[in-house]
Amino acid sequence: MEKKKQRKKKADYDFAVTAFRVVQEATGQSTQQSEAGRLGGLKGGKARAAKLTPERRREIARNAAQKRWGKPAPHPQ
Repeated sequence: MEKKKQRKKKADYDFAVTAFRVVQEATGQSTQQSEAGRLGGLKGGKARAAKLTPERRREIARNAAQKRWGKPAPHPQ
């Protein structure tokens, strides 16, 4: 029986990914630095939502609905 060939990941063939890795290694940067930046991005939305007042959240939601659906949202009386 013939052995199955091991498949390489798509990233192994992607020139841009390989070039990015080479540049990171050449400049002394590691992937841990980019992961730290991502962590801040993951926290951002939750931290912002926690700081907003309920009135401001409603205003943001109303504006988003208006932009999304193209008609003004009803204003509370």
